[in-house]
Amino acid sequence: MVPIAVIVNADDLGISGEINEAAFELMSKGRVTSATLLANAPATSQAARQVSKFPTCSFGVHLNLTQFEPLLGGPGARLLVDERGQMSRANERARPSPERLRAMYEELCAQIERVASLGVNVSHFDSHNHVHTRPHVFPVLKAAQRRYKIRKVRLSKNFYSAETPCSARLLLRKRAYNWALRSAYRTHTTDAFTEFLTYDRADAATKRSLGTIELMVHPGSTCTAQETSILESDWLARWRPLVQLTSYAQLT
Repeated sequence: MVPIAVIVNADDLGISGEINEAAFELMSKGRVTSATLLANAPATSQAARQVSKFPTCSFGVHLNLTQFEPLLGGPGARLLVDERGQMSRANERARPSPERLRAMYEELCAQIERVASLGVNVSHFDSHNHVHTRPHVFPVLKAAQRRYKIRKVRLSKNFYSAETPCSARLLLRKRAYNWALRSAYRTHTTDAFTEFLTYDRADAATKRSLGTIELMVHPGSTCTAQETSILESDWLARWRPLVQLTSYAQLT
């Protein structure tokens, strides 16, 4: 039986030294195959210095409009921040005026350029709090893809457990988004995307229906202790059907 191709992507590189250390430790053990860096986080430079030690892994940009100070200042940046000067999840719901969309585009471009300037060969995009899957951010994402010629992007989540199913209406919206993501500025994606624990708990028959899948993980986070514990175990040996770990660099 052909194994299922699985990308295990560690989000949030750069948030802290502890998260960086946990992610790279799992990479060194072959348990994590990909990661995405926040450009404007406290430990971004520290994370970037480790990237060259993992040539078989892929590294992307964790596009961020929902946490920390923006990299850019000026009138545009003021449209993206709260009274503390911090970006927040209000940007997920904000009215998409032309000025705000331009500010989002310029900030994301600055983030992509910062990660690249630190020596990271950017393989793909995803985003903090999945903000790139918001409909009003879609044209901003596509403009950034075209500018930097990035053809690989994370899907909107489309693999759910029986315990927490997706409504038919929401699933239809996600299918429409994922179709548009692949079609506009032709983009390569996995066939499915979900959290590591959701996949771990799924039955073998459900898993066999998949092609390639990306599993999101957050090593070192205090909220994901169970996930990290499984990642540190010999989970590959017990998973059925068999999987073959891969990365975004190998995704075609």
